Amino acid sequence: MDMKFIDGYPEYMRQSIKKVEATREKRISLDMEPMSAEEREEVLSTYHPDYVKGGKRSLKVGASKGEMVHHETANILEARPQVNPDEIDLGCINRDVDILIIGGGGAGTVAALHAVYEGILPEDILITTKLRHGDANSMMAQGGIQAADGLDDDPSIHFLDAIGGGHFANKPDLVKALVMDAPRIIDWHQRLGVMYEREDDGHFVERPGGGTSRPRLHSAKDYTGMEIMRVIRDEARNLGLEVEEFSPAVELLTDGDTVTGAILMDLETREYSIIRAKSVILTTGGFGRLHIQGYPTTNHYGATADGLVLAYHVGARITDMDSAQYHPTGAAYPEPILGQLITEKVRGMGAMPVNIDGEAFVYPLEPRDVESASFIRECKTRGKGIETPTGMLGVWLDSPMIEEIHGPGTIKKELIAMWRMEHQFGIDMSQDPILVYPTLHYQNGGVEIDVDGWTGVPGLYAGGEVAGGVHGKNRLMGNSLLDYNVFGRRSGISAARHAKKASPGKITFDHVIRFNSLLDEAGIDTERRSPMLLPDYRGERAIARALNISI
Repeated sequence: MDMKFIDGYPEYMRQSIKKVEATREKRISLDMEPMSAEEREEVLSTYHPDYVKGGKRSLKVGASKGEMVHHETANILEARPQVNPDEIDLGCINRDVDILIIGGGGAGTVAALHAVYEGILPEDILITTKLRHGDANSMMAQGGIQAADGLDDDPSIHFLDAIGGGHFANKPDLVKALVMDAPRIIDWHQRLGVMYEREDDGHFVERPGGGTSRPRLHSAKDYTGMEIMRVIRDEARNLGLEVEEFSPAVELLTDGDTVTGAILMDLETREYSIIRAKSVILTTGGFGRLHIQGYPTTNHYGATADGLVLAYHVGARITDMDSAQYHPTGAAYPEPILGQLITEKVRGMGAMPVNIDGEAFVYPLEPRDVESASFIRECKTRGKGIETPTGMLGVWLDSPMIEEIHGPGTIKKELIAMWRMEHQFGIDMSQDPILVYPTLHYQNGGVEIDVDGWTGVPGLYAGGEVAGGVHGKNRLMGNSLLDYNVFGRRSGISAARHAKKASPGKITFDHVIRFNSLLDEAGIDTERRSPMLLPDYRGERAIARALNISI
């Protein structure tokens, strides 16, 4: 039987929307209280995906042997390296550079720029990236970037917010660097031409975010990541920085314990090239496309944790990889945008989460992990979720409240990307609520670094989502764009200073041979290979009938 749709929603979902409309006026004046620390702990330990029993295991090999990680992460860290040392001739070096940057998103671009500012010639730097320059989560970030530069704010308050949001697991020296550098980063962006929103008197528009005690979110509508990436990519092009696109790194090269370069692979021809470098910076982003515990993701197609794997092969430690961030407001309907991000700015501007009966059930600006766990509780335990035609559950995000609070036209003015995403399926979020459910969003942990972006492995640096320790067990809104700018900058400067003193080293696969031996000693018998490079979305039936034919 054909299903009848009215303005983008099936007729049966309209019954719930009527209840949302009926309670809206009363909810606008509702003053909801945040949860107590005890209430937050209870909802997290009962409903958050990180606490699901059986979802993790301890690593059997490597520098972080014994650490608990999700099964999906363990599978790639305990896989065989992609390269067979016997099949690659290291006798012919294709390129010698001072700095090789692996990853062409925000962190990689910022690192390259600051390496130039530090005195390295652009022609002595190579950025290599799996897809195109800017194909990254950095480009997709929406809500904004935090910086404590308001009259009623201070980096020390920002520090306390970040540490509390991360459940006190963050490395304090990294958080200090993050919040202290923030005003400098906004200054730099302004000089380059980033167009942040401003009040009529010229001051920045600064909005609140989940888990923050002050409104310090600087944004460019709801496409802040794209605006920042536009400007820093232009700066990279103006300086003449070279970017090798569609060329992922498949393994690092070492001289003893020192990283001395990488093997790249042309995705079209499968031809490999050998790059020798005095310093290598990993900026490959996170692990969203591993789909931890089967969740959909907001992440871009190339987010397969390649840098994490490469660093682990050469002996770097990882930290906080037992936690993942599930953004509370992933799109739950319509199906073509399942898992796509609904920016936190929507809640920050007043949209309230409500259940099938139009009831408010959680303070809208709890930290993301608490908010997500509350959504899951409402749907899975209390039976108050709304079911889509494909069986997906979700709760309403009452977006029309934004227009009630800030005036007609606000959504098109402030959230045009969100409005367009929904409107292409016939939904007008200024008139109707939108359906949301938690989606895998961010890798909270990563490669362990110090305040200079050094991994502890000579010659190897990291910045952005691939690195860990900054956010503890939960990142606050607006601290990811800040993270990649702060630690992209710091790793670029550190790598430049190292390169000025270092000499080109030998290039070997000794670490690959050592890692394979560790797998053998641990009795790990696997045909898995990593880094993954790209996710495989073929179904089991297609894979079972696939022909292994070279074309």
